[in-house]
Amino acid sequence: MFEDRPDRDAEVVLVGRSNVGKSTLMRQLTGHDFSTGGKPGVTRQPNHFDWASESFMFTDLPGFGFMSGVEEEHREAIKTNIVRYLEENADSILAGVVVMDGKAAVDIIDRHAERGNIPHDVEMFGFLEDVGVEPIVAVNKTDKIDDLDERLDEICDRLGLYPPWQQWSDRIAPICAKRGDIEALEECLRTRFHEHNRDDLLKFVA
Repeated sequence: MFEDRPDRDAEVVLVGRSNVGKSTLMRQLTGHDFSTGGKPGVTRQPNHFDWASESFMFTDLPGFGFMSGVEEEHREAIKTNIVRYLEENADSILAGVVVMDGKAAVDIIDRHAERGNIPHDVEMFGFLEDVGVEPIVAVNKTDKIDDLDERLDEICDRLGLYPPWQQWSDRIAPICAKRGDIEALEECLRTRFHEHNRDDLLKFVA
């Protein structure tokens, strides 16, 4: 089980497959750099970033799904711990941000679905809803996508959200974390904080 969670009553968690840019996004959100290890699957504990005077934090959970060179048992242990973390802390999680590689996500989802498996991203999106955390999807690496509207519509379709994606602008956030273009996600988080009557947290996504 993940250990040493700071005692905070409000939290935003980042979840997603390995190599989708969660750590880069975390750096953009917090202004703090995080060591991620040399290869996927190395980090097994969450990266928390909190403020001493505030009862709020961002949490970057370890990547899940296939990781080259990482045994299946290890991958399943990570996924199990992520699920338990979300279940046990759902009451304090104001937003669960599912980070996707916008260029690769549709192909990966379709490949898993064709094999009769529930794709990890789709499963995590649904799981957050099940535990009462309304998910936000941060579609990252938009700089590598030719037709962004078409790709976002496809992602919505795979998640069971009826296109066009623009009607889900409070849940679908196209971003490019590497370039610091995360305004769409920050707007989603501002909306979520306001819905939870936590306008005191708006300063963290200003």
